[in-house]
Amino acid sequence: MLSVPARWPARFRPRLLLAVLLLPALGGADVAGEPAQAAPPADAPAHAPVQNWSFKGPFGHFDLAAVQRGYAVFAGVCASCHSLTQVQFSDFGGMGLTQEQVAALAASWQVAAGRDAEGHLRHRKATPDDALPRPYADADAARAANRGAVPPDLSRITQVYPGGADRVYALLTGYTAAKNSVTAAGAGAGAGAGAGAGAGAGAGAGAGGETHAALPEMGFANPYAIGHRTAMPPPLRDNAVLYADGTQPTAQQEARDVTTFLAWVSSPHADDKRRLGVGGVLYLCFLACLLVILKRRIWSHVAK
Repeated sequence: MLSVPARWPARFRPRLLLAVLLLPALGGADVAGEPAQAAPPADAPAHAPVQNWSFKGPFGHFDLAAVQRGYAVFAGVCASCHSLTQVQFSDFGGMGLTQEQVAALAASWQVAAGRDAEGHLRHRKATPDDALPRPYADADAARAANRGAVPPDLSRITQVYPGGADRVYALLTGYTAAKNSVTAAGAGAGAGAGAGAGAGAGAGAGAGGETHAALPEMGFANPYAIGHRTAMPPPLRDNAVLYADGTQPTAQQEARDVTTFLAWVSSPHADDKRRLGVGGVLYLCFLACLLVILKRRIWSHVAK
């Protein structure tokens, strides 16, 4: 039985007692004032482990060698399903390529060039002024090739995706083996159906030859995906690409490099902004020192 101290005026006692009774229900807290902590949903994505990225922090910088390797992974694996619609080939000059290298890289891609007299789509070699082509003509074509799922555009993925680069890396490397036993043939068929087209179908078995959950109606098991399932089959495997600098292309290294590349694509001018910020801070510190010296010089003759 709740009671109100006698020192409170009689007219306030009923109101105080009512407030004490209703506080937990209305405020979502107990009588002591502690907020109620809601349990996360059972299908919420797992928290991605924090990675040590070179581009983190105010003094971070992008490893351009890793960015270039990440482009190789994107072009060889990811580009068959995902797009970079907000990126032009000329932007790749920012990852340490010369103009000649950018032109050669662009020429290795084919872009649409209208239709011929019979209505067939024509293609030409891309130029540095072109944007990267889409893998599918429209969303309907993407759904048809990927069992109803539309692969997202990756132009700003590390900025808009909750968890940023850490979660992208965790998603690429976090596929878990199927709990229910399936035959190797069934797993391969499911992976091919889930991928739809391109390099994703070839990577359905994942790194190390493990059998992954690839039932079409369930998706692929991944604790870092929403609902712990994703329509994307494990995209990376050992030796999926060939690195020009001789780096060993393990699945973990490929995931790290392509995540670095996507982080650079999401914020290609981050290094310039950091340098400008550091320069601005140093200038302000220098200016503050000059002002202190000037103030002492002007007021030095004034007696205390």
